[in-house]
Amino acid sequence: MRGWLTTLLCWMMMATAWSADSIRIGVSGPFTGGSAPMGLSMRNGIRLAAEEINAAGGLLGRRIELIERDDEARNERGAQVIQALVEKDQVVAGLGIVNTGVALAAQRIYQQARIPVITSVATGSLITKQFRPPRYPENYVFRLSANDTIQAAMIVEEAVDRRGFKKVAIFHDATNYGQLGKLDLVHSLATRGIGPVIVERFNLRDVDMSSHLRRAREAGAEVILTYGIGPELAHIANAMAVVGWRVPLVGSWTLGMSNFIDRAGPNAEGARMPQTYIAEDTSARRNAFRNRYKQTYGSERIPVPPAAAQGYDSMLVLAAAIRQAGDTDGEKIREALERLQERVAGVVMTYDRPFSKDDHEAIDDTSTPFMGEVRNGQVVFAYERDRIRAAAQ
Repeated sequence: MRGWLTTLLCWMMMATAWSADSIRIGVSGPFTGGSAPMGLSMRNGIRLAAEEINAAGGLLGRRIELIERDDEARNERGAQVIQALVEKDQVVAGLGIVNTGVALAAQRIYQQARIPVITSVATGSLITKQFRPPRYPENYVFRLSANDTIQAAMIVEEAVDRRGFKKVAIFHDATNYGQLGKLDLVHSLATRGIGPVIVERFNLRDVDMSSHLRRAREAGAEVILTYGIGPELAHIANAMAVVGWRVPLVGSWTLGMSNFIDRAGPNAEGARMPQTYIAEDTSARRNAFRNRYKQTYGSERIPVPPAAAQGYDSMLVLAAAIRQAGDTDGEKIREALERLQERVAGVVMTYDRPFSKDDHEAIDDTSTPFMGEVRNGQVVFAYERDRIRAAAQ
């Protein structure tokens, strides 16, 4: 009995010492509300990567400790939680941030503290440009998601070039995400000499989209390009059935959110959107990730697969930078990210020097996402060539 107690006490002392000397990483995102499927998927992906790293001995001989905070997809709340992560929790780096408005309002706290943050999900084109040199000597904001300049070009290519639609309506929400996404769509259309026949803006938690759709129908729209999140996008799809008017939906990656697919039901079928990761059998690495996610969280599906994969990859890339830096100093981690020597095999892709001093975007025109489509209640590859390309990565 005494030997058992001694062993237990030793284990507890070791665990306490391990925790006290942990490397603290801040993780913030919307874990409640309409954006929660993205935030929870991302958080779970980050957790999986951190658990793998800790099981292999941690970083620099220390355990990773994730300090998680719900920003509720609210700009002011996002700034508050990151302020607490930096000042109270003393994190050495940040991961996460799902909503563009939250990123633009809150990431400046990381920047001012000279603490690097890898944006795992938010896609607004301005995010990595907010603190870009020469105005700012050093930029501490990095990103692993596909920015909206890339997505808007893919959306317009799908609707106009591939499917031949010329009369285009844009539906976007009133957030920074929706407003900036609309501008990216308008710019991409303009490169083809096309302007939208109508632009409709809606607010978060708007339910009745019938008047918006009637105006689009009267304007002669052949397709609707969207920038919003799941719940409101579902209201658009469902309102089409109500008004008796059905045209294709082609929009940003959020058309793949579980709360769009589930709430729209059969009305979601055929919607197309860019995706960095589609949960199909394309490689052993991706299959292992998908299966481990399902086993760990008891879920038959990942609510938002790209958010989970990008979260997972962001933790792996950050860990590689900390190993290379040999330190948890923010400036040294930033420098390591900008000159990363280790090739990181992620779920979205293998990261080979993903960043430079002047370019903090891991995904660019050379690593274009895939076009997904909702079929039978899940997101699949819209084109066989994309499935083949994914299998080759």
